[in-house]
Amino acid sequence: MHLDVLDLRNFYYRTALGRVAQRAIRDQVVKHWAPAAGQTVVGFGFAVPLLRPYLADSRRVIGLMPGPQGVMPWPAGVENVSVLCEDTAWPLPTGLVDRLILMHGLETSENPSAVLEEAGRVLGPGGRALVIVPNRSGLWARSDATPFGFGRPYSVAQLEAQLKRHGFTPERSQSVLFAPPASTRFWLRTANFWEAIGRRMPWLVGGVLMVEASKQVYAPTRGGLGAAVRRPLKVLEGVGKGNPEPALNRH
Repeated sequence: MHLDVLDLRNFYYRTALGRVAQRAIRDQVVKHWAPAAGQTVVGFGFAVPLLRPYLADSRRVIGLMPGPQGVMPWPAGVENVSVLCEDTAWPLPTGLVDRLILMHGLETSENPSAVLEEAGRVLGPGGRALVIVPNRSGLWARSDATPFGFGRPYSVAQLEAQLKRHGFTPERSQSVLFAPPASTRFWLRTANFWEAIGRRMPWLVGGVLMVEASKQVYAPTRGGLGAAVRRPLKVLEGVGKGNPEPALNRH
């Protein structure tokens, strides 16, 4: 079940813990994908807190927000780029997207397969998707105080398997949000320290998983009769070689 857009907005933009989470995740997204000119960057779910670095250089930036969640204008003070859509039907042409970010869109959907089908449809050749979900082993998935405490949490193996079933190739994965989901001053002030420690110690469990995946593109098979009939009939063999001599005339 999707969360309400007002609850998501209030968490990321009006709480100290939400701003800490936004900064930690966005820094890693930009590290994966530096803003580049001419690209189409799309977020699905509630990914708009991660899209701001791409507004200046990208050809277009679009924030897709699912109907059960609701939509809000974004970004503030400039032309709106957010769009209301259904999980199963995104208002984008096939192959349009270069970079796609899913956050609070997969784990809360009642039809995650349809979400991934649409993600594969809209990605163009060479397109990449970055899927951000709660880590089932992390503290953030166990706390109702953040949006990552709702929906289905994943392990890396579970998420990668689901991506593969829908035509994606997982390229790399990582964890973020190593500080606990606590709003006390100590944890908020030391959040950057825990993020740095977590990236140096891979055995530590982060609260959120990020998996980058590319779209599988299969080589086309050779068309024509030669591809359909590997062993053609030999009905014309012998034509032009003359009639064979009857065996009775041989001495």
